[in-house]
Amino acid sequence: MTTHPVAPSLVATLPGHYYTDPELFRLEQERVFEALWFCAVRSADLDKPGAFRTVQVGRESVLITRSRTGELRAFLNVCRHRGAQLCTEESGEVRRNLQCPYHAWTYDLDGKLVAAPNLTKMPDVDRAQYGLITVALREWLGYAWVCLADEPPSFEETVIGAAVERLGDTAAIDRYRTEGLALGKRITYDVRSNWKLIVENFMECYHCATIHPELTDVLPEFADGYAAQYYVGHGAEFGDDVKGFTVDGSEGFGRLPEVAEDQDRRYYAMTVKPTVFVNLVPDHVILHRMFPLAQDRTIVECDWLYAPEVVESGADLSKSVELFHRVNAQDFDACERTQPAMSSRAYRSGGVLVPTEHHIGIFHEWLLKQLGGEHV
Repeated sequence: MTTHPVAPSLVATLPGHYYTDPELFRLEQERVFEALWFCAVRSADLDKPGAFRTVQVGRESVLITRSRTGELRAFLNVCRHRGAQLCTEESGEVRRNLQCPYHAWTYDLDGKLVAAPNLTKMPDVDRAQYGLITVALREWLGYAWVCLADEPPSFEETVIGAAVERLGDTAAIDRYRTEGLALGKRITYDVRSNWKLIVENFMECYHCATIHPELTDVLPEFADGYAAQYYVGHGAEFGDDVKGFTVDGSEGFGRLPEVAEDQDRRYYAMTVKPTVFVNLVPDHVILHRMFPLAQDRTIVECDWLYAPEVVESGADLSKSVELFHRVNAQDFDACERTQPAMSSRAYRSGGVLVPTEHHIGIFHEWLLKQLGGEHV
């Protein structure tokens, strides 16, 4: 009789310094956030020509604008003259051009240098050459994704591919038509935690029975510790007496038009590495974007998206929003409780993953590959 080795129950995690070391965070900024596609802003937030938003991506401030012809453009938020930050506000709107507040070098919304004091006396200055530095930009799910790399990785493989990896095909997420949904609520969380603790928490549900009573009431199978991301294509089913994805299980809103019947009464979650979580339920979509600012601080911006007619009608979204707001608060509190222990000698060699968490080990392997290979 042939015997097969039994997979170990416990798998090692990353050592504690991966969550506390400023130099390692700097390496992540360079090789993760500045090297991969980063979900920066909801496209509809820039709703008219001249609208802009600045976003921190790794060590860079990125400026995203809506051009006169309606396209989104992204640039490094740095004037080409003496390096002053071009836009100091997080968001705003300009009439025609972007002007540096230091020496008044002026750029159009496509990034071209159009004016500067005494520029006409310097005919040898190439206005195109001294335009703003362009950043690659793609739109997907109604959001603008930017990449600072000189040669960005394939968007189809590294971003859209996450949907295939998690749900089995892109149609499963395309049916929610996220790009056409309306923003019902946005909450910004300032989390005193390393970004990886937030990712790891989102990926597993071993903690769900302990800290998420409202969520496990709606999704009873989560009480068994298996996260929605544990199986390819699997969506957690609503409880028998649950009518909608709301804080008390009461009825939500009508199913989004193209959501398949076999996706009804189910919750799907996916992680788009490095910093995006997408949550799909029949009547709305919840999308988290993380902005890691330090080894122990992460801003999380969470959007609740609904059919436009639901938002326009003034419908009460509170029970719908409250469910995942509580989940967020519970999760972020857990991450903030964990962060201080990452510098303890008790966690010097890391911790362990139980079998329902083993897929977090794949995330760790991915991160190590991005950082250059072995543990650093």
